[in-house]
Amino acid sequence: MEREIRFFDTTLRDGEQTPGVHFDAETKVTLARRLEDFGAAVVEAGFPASSPGDAEAVRRVAEALERAEVAALARCRAGDIDAAAEALAPARRPVVHVVLGVSDIHLAKKLRMSRAAAVRAIAESVTRARRRVERVQFSAEDASRADPVFLRQCAQAAADAGASRVNLPDTVGCALPEEYGAMIADVAAFLDRSVIVSAHCHNDLGLATANTLAAVRAGARQVEGCVNGLGERAGNAAVEEVAAALRLKRIAATGIRLEQAAELSRLVAEAAGVPVQPNRALVGANAFTHSSGIHQDGLLKDPETYEFVSPALVGAPGHRFVITARSGRAAVAREAARAGVNVAPGDVDRVYRAVLRAADARGGAVDPEEIARIAAGV
Repeated sequence: MEREIRFFDTTLRDGEQTPGVHFDAETKVTLARRLEDFGAAVVEAGFPASSPGDAEAVRRVAEALERAEVAALARCRAGDIDAAAEALAPARRPVVHVVLGVSDIHLAKKLRMSRAAAVRAIAESVTRARRRVERVQFSAEDASRADPVFLRQCAQAAADAGASRVNLPDTVGCALPEEYGAMIADVAAFLDRSVIVSAHCHNDLGLATANTLAAVRAGARQVEGCVNGLGERAGNAAVEEVAAALRLKRIAATGIRLEQAAELSRLVAEAAGVPVQPNRALVGANAFTHSSGIHQDGLLKDPETYEFVSPALVGAPGHRFVITARSGRAAVAREAARAGVNVAPGDVDRVYRAVLRAADARGGAVDPEEIARIAAGV
């Protein structure tokens, strides 16, 4: 039987940590509903203790969602936990997400805390959260740089106190897939099977998606990420990339409705004010755009020659051709026909050469209207 992987979407919390991004309460509700429909098992709505505005936004998301769990972040502080629980009060399936740094550098430099004190703080905080809600997740921040034995100790302390999910973030995006997978496998084997091990990967080395897939293969049953890979610094694993890879490579079932990815990407980019880079996988403007004549010829014969991912899979309108000096005759004739001018077989070469001259002259693409004018003139 194919494994089922839960998606914990943190676009509204970690994604909002993208420099310059702010989602107001109304925007968070709108996006949260779309994320729920997209198939996210958990929607992390925010960090209530950070500001009254975010507490209100979390409360409104908690009221709005019907199927997905709603999570709120809290540090290992009583005030944070209480603020999260109060903001989540209207939720049908609330999750308090407790976090503490567990690497030696976080403990010594940021928290000024001993390992023993950290374990006590984890146990006390999860216990406090568990008194308020049924579902508690503990995140061992900077897990990929933590001592493996101590990491197991922290994970077990959280589980013993009532956490049903333990998240192991690669907080600074420093792990390689084999390293991150090994860490996930170690903790998953150590904890009772009833505890869900979750993966949360940052993209500082461009490996967030690869590390997340390695985690799934190693035993993670939940993955975390953001639409469009938003997030602190270089961002988080992109949920659309992870979901597509899991489906296309038949690694696991996800419940994600990938056909909504392109539209959801557009909505998040618009709300965040962060344009999607053109060459971004699956949702970028160039993801299904072809300019090389060799590629265009192959696409015309069979799309699978140069598209492993079908545009329809992610709800994209289809592939398109851009005509440049590197394009081919078949593509030029096709674009002329699409613009309303059918080129006779005997005229294709002349039209093609005229289009090439135009492309060389402008040093870029020739738009469909100009192709039509050239074809009509020939």
